Amino acid sequence: MALAMTRLGTGFRINSARDDAAGLQIATRLSSELHGMAAARANIQKSTSMLQTADGALDVSGKILIRMKDLAIQAADGTTSDHDRAALQAEYTALTRELSHISIATTFGGTKLLLGDSTEERAAAANAAQAAGAAAANASAAQGAAQGQYDNALANHQGAPTALTLAALTAANDALIQTTAAATVAGEAATESQNYATAVAAATAVDGAFSAPLDFQIGDSDEEVMTVRLTPELTAMHSALHAAASTYDTFGIVRNGAGTDLVIASTATTAIGNLQTAIDAVAAVRSSIGAAGNRLDHAANNLATSQVNASAARGRIMDADFAQESANMISQQMLMQSGTAVLRQAGSISSMLMSLLR
Repeated sequence: MALAMTRLGTGFRINSARDDAAGLQIATRLSSELHGMAAARANIQKSTSMLQTADGALDVSGKILIRMKDLAIQAADGTTSDHDRAALQAEYTALTRELSHISIATTFGGTKLLLGDSTEERAAAANAAQAAGAAAANASAAQGAAQGQYDNALANHQGAPTALTLAALTAANDALIQTTAAATVAGEAATESQNYATAVAAATAVDGAFSAPLDFQIGDSDEEVMTVRLTPELTAMHSALHAAASTYDTFGIVRNGAGTDLVIASTATTAIGNLQTAIDAVAAVRSSIGAAGNRLDHAANNLATSQVNASAARGRIMDADFAQESANMISQQMLMQSGTAVLRQAGSISSMLMSLLR
C-alpha cells in the first residue's frame, strides 16, 4: 500500500531507480530530448526573427531602388534640362545615402545583418576606382578626338564655307559638347571613387552576420544544424549597388560628393540598367532569406510534433496509472481492514472463553 500511496502522491510510476531501472533510463533520455527540443524551438524563433529583420530592411531597399530607377528614367529623357537633372540627382543622392544607412544600421541583437565580407568590399572599391580611372581616361581621349574633329571642321568651314561644312561643324560642335560633359563627369567620378577607395582601405573592418555561412541549431543533437549561406548573394548585391549609385557606402564613410549618376543623359541611361541589376540582386537575397525562413517554419512544426510524441512516450513510462494505483490502494486497505476485523473478532472470542472458564 505504501508504494501505491507514493505513486498517487507524486503522480509518477517510477520514483526511484529500483522501481524500473530500464524505464528510468529511457525516460531520462526522453526528458533530455524534450529539453533540447524546447531550446531548439527558441533558437528557431530567434533565427526567424533575424531573417525577418533582414528581409524587412531589404524590402525598403527594393522600394528605394525602384524610385531611383524612376528618377534615372526621367533624367535620361531628352526633354529634361540640366537644371532638372540636378534636382533629380539631389534626390537620387539622398536615396543612396538611405540605402547605405540601411545596409550599415540593420542589426539584430547588435549584429549587423546586411554587410558583406569587408575584405571583398575593399577589393571591390579598389577595382571600382581602377575602372573609374580607366573610364575617365577613355572619356578624356574621346574628348580629345572630338576636339580634333571640331578643329578640322572649323578650319574647313572657314576656308570654304558651305552648307555641308556648316552641318559638319555643327555636328562636331555637338559631339565636342557631349564628350566634354562626359569627360568632366567621368573625371569627377574617378576622383570620388579613388578617394573612397583610399578611405575604405583605412577604415575599420566590420563584417556582417552573413558574411560567412551562418549555422542555426534547429534540433537537440549536434547533427541538426541548418547552415544559411548568403555571402554570394550579398556580395553581388553590394557590387550592384555600388555600380548603380556612385555615393553608396558600407563602411560608414561620409561621402560629401553630390554624385554623378544623373547629371547627363548618358550616365542616366547607364544608371537605368545598373539599377535594374541592383533590384534583381536585392530580390535574389530576399529570395534566399525567404527560402531559409520557410525551412525554419517546417523545422519548428516538426519539432512541435516530436515534442508532443516524446512527451507522450515519457508519460507512458513515468506517469502513474491513477485508476490502477487507486484500485491497488483500496484493495490493500480492504485487506488490512479485514485482517484487523478478524483479529479483533478473534480477541473477542478469547475473552468470551476466559469468561466461561471462570
